[in-house]
Parts: sequence; structure tokens; C-alpha cells
Amino acid sequence: MTEDLTGQPPGPDGRSPAGPDPYDNRRQVLYWRLLARLFDGEEQPALESASLGVVEDIGLPSALLDPGASLDSVVQRHPELADEFDGLMTPDDEAAGSRDRAAEVRRAALVSKVLLNVFTTGSSTVTAEQLARWQSDAGWLERALGCPPGGLRGGRAAGAGLDAGGLGPELAAIEADLVGRMRLREVLADPALAARLTPSMSLIEQLLRDKGNLSGVALANAKSLIRRYVDEVAEVLRTQVEKATVGELDRSVPPKRVFRNLDLDRTIWKNLTNWSPEEERLYVDRLYYRHTVRRTTPQRLIVVVDQSGSMVDSMVNCTVLASIFAGLPKVDVHLIAYDTRSIDLTPWVHDPFDVLLRTNLGGGNDGPVAMAMARPKIAEPKNTVMVWISDFYEFDRSQPLFEGIEAVHRSGVKFIPVGSVTSSGRQEVNPWFRERFKALGTPVVSGHVNKLVHELKTFLT
Repeated sequence: MTEDLTGQPPGPDGRSPAGPDPYDNRRQVLYWRLLARLFDGEEQPALESASLGVVEDIGLPSALLDPGASLDSVVQRHPELADEFDGLMTPDDEAAGSRDRAAEVRRAALVSKVLLNVFTTGSSTVTAEQLARWQSDAGWLERALGCPPGGLRGGRAAGAGLDAGGLGPELAAIEADLVGRMRLREVLADPALAARLTPSMSLIEQLLRDKGNLSGVALANAKSLIRRYVDEVAEVLRTQVEKATVGELDRSVPPKRVFRNLDLDRTIWKNLTNWSPEEERLYVDRLYYRHTVRRTTPQRLIVVVDQSGSMVDSMVNCTVLASIFAGLPKVDVHLIAYDTRSIDLTPWVHDPFDVLLRTNLGGGNDGPVAMAMARPKIAEPKNTVMVWISDFYEFDRSQPLFEGIEAVHRSGVKFIPVGSVTSSGRQEVNPWFRERFKALGTPVVSGHVNKLVHELKTFLT
């Protein structure tokens, strides 16, 4: 029979004769060790030995207490644990009266391992292998929270749409810190080390900032990582656009008279007057077919992107999104990036990789300069949508920029202000602009990229 930490076996109700709940005791030991490790980092011998006793007593491997063991290595040695990590930290629907107290202790041990591996990262220089290990462990945390790896940090799993109570930005900040502590140029110069890197938003931002200082093998490896990341984001976004972009039926085009388009219900209804009760037979004078041709009218999409450093995730998503819409029939896409100057990236809009290599993150903002480049591209206002991605902190240029935006909107252009287009992060938007956009009837789109896809597809399809 299992004993509690005092050596007393639990009674029929799960409590020991002395009164304390042994399951609560075990969970408390594990969580006290977790807190001690998170906030101090120094090993507490009493907590370590007590935790080891708990883990071994409930049949879990002692590797769960080894700070040097990645979750991948634990699962490789104990594959039966893999399924337990999936959804480990999602809400439990069980009623309080039917709690499995032993399972709660087991869950506490597994949760402690996940949290410690992700949130204790030290302060020393980071190697490519350590970054790759952390990214993998963060993926296990995301799985434990019920979303796919990358779903909280952005990027490849951007369709997850989960934020787990604001945890996404925290994970992204930790990853950015790890990337910042890595000797990235040295890693990129070694193909073997560079191959260990997994492209992520934090890594791509660092590569875009530092690309001017790279050359030779290091630059080639940086480009390869950016290309991989862009292709992975494009695969996710392309699926979302394909699901969303369905235009209205074009009834001016006669339906194609093939069997798969036959509208059987309408055909029967329209021919009911030909029913012969004597013969119990329906004579059909005319067949009716469904319209399947979708209405597509030429549209112009102008995307203006603030390329300051704080907008990197939005910029990656929006340049990829612009390239996807540029591939749709009869959609004319123009792309402009700006800081204190503006650059017309339209010639490269079909290749977001090329676009990103031509941008320079950082610097100030000068929205009126970008507007001066964008307005001449408006040929037919009623047939144009302008997407403006920025935090809209323009300072003394705020009024001139808003006046330009207001004039564009009143001319008939569909104007969509975007504060951020990420999978989970939050972007602060200048409240002065936010209120004026709201009054103008063009509220700021901020958050998941699906919101922007929805806004665009209603106009462009």
C-alpha cells in the first residue's frame, strides 16, 4: 500500500490517520520545488530528495527532475509519457467529487518538468543546440496547453489562434532573449551549427536586423533560414486564404450543363405539374442546373507596412499575405514599406523572401511620406482597398497622416488600419489614432491574421 511522506498509509478516503491529505502533501512538495527552482535556481536538498521520493513512488522516471534533460530525451526514453503531455495543462472538466487525486500528483510532476525547462533559461551565452532544445521544450508546453508547437509564439502554426491567457508574448520574449544571447554570426558561419537552428519569429527578426553585417557562408545560411520560415508561414496562410476567398455567384454566366451541376430538387419542383398519377411517373420538360461560376472583378490592393523594429511579426505575415493575394486572378497588389523614407516593393511582391531582404528594420516613422507614395496608385477608389500596418505613433506627423487617410477613405477607398497581424502577440496602437479610426468607421484590426484575411476576402472576392 502506498504511504504518504510521513510513512503512514492513506485511509479509505485518501487521508492518512494523522489527518493531512497525502496527495496534497505530494503535490505541495513538487510545486514548492518548482517555485524554488524558478525564483532562486539553487538546488534545495530537502526538496530535491522529497521530490525524488514522490516521483519514484508514483512510477515516474527520475529524469523528470533532471534540469539537463530535455523533454524530447525524456519522451524518447519513456515513450509512454508522450500522450500524457498532450493537453496536460488544459482545464479539467471533472467534478470536484470525482477527482483522481493520484492523477493530480502525477500531473504536478509532469507540469513542473515542462515549466522548469521553458522558464529557467539562465543568463550565459546560448549555443545553437541550447536554443533548439528550448524551442522543442516550448513546443511541448504549447502542446500541453492544447495548441500545436509554435501556436503561441507565432509563425508556422499561426492558425492556432490561441493565447493561453497572454502567455504567447512571454514565450516570444524568452525566445528573443535566447537569440540575443547567442553568438549568431559564429553559428551562421558554421553550416553544422546553423543546421541545428529552427526558424522562428525571434530568430528571423535578428537575422533581418543583422543581414547587412553578414557575408559568405553566414549570409547564405541566414537566407536559407529566412526562406524556410517564409515558406512555412506561406503554407499556413495560403490555406486560410483558399478557404476564405470565395466570391459571389455570377448569374450572368449560364450554368454549365453537366451532371454534377444538376439541381435535382429544383428540377423536380419545377416539373411537378407533369406528374402522372395513373402512371406514377414524372415527366421532365426542363432540367435546371446550379450556377458555379464565381464573380471576380479586377481589384487593387495597396499594402503599406511600417518597417520599424516593433512591427517585424506583422511585416512578415503581411508581406507573405500580399504575395498570396497577388497570385489570385484579377487582383493587382502593390506593396510599400516605410520608416523615415518609403520604398516601393511592388516589383518583388510575388516573393516575400525578396521583400524581407530589401527592408531595413528600425528607425523612425514618417507616415505622410508613405502616403505620398501610395495615393498615386489609387486609380479607381471604389475598386481599391488600402491596408496600412503600423502602431501609428507618428508624433508631430499624426495630424497630417490622419488627414491623408481621411481623404483616401472619403474618396471611396476601403481603408483597413492594422495594428498587428500575429498569431498571439499584442501590439500597442496609438490611442489617438484608434479613436479617430473608430469615429471614421474603420476600426483598427489587431490580433490574429485571420481577421485581416476575413476583411480582405469580403472586398477582393
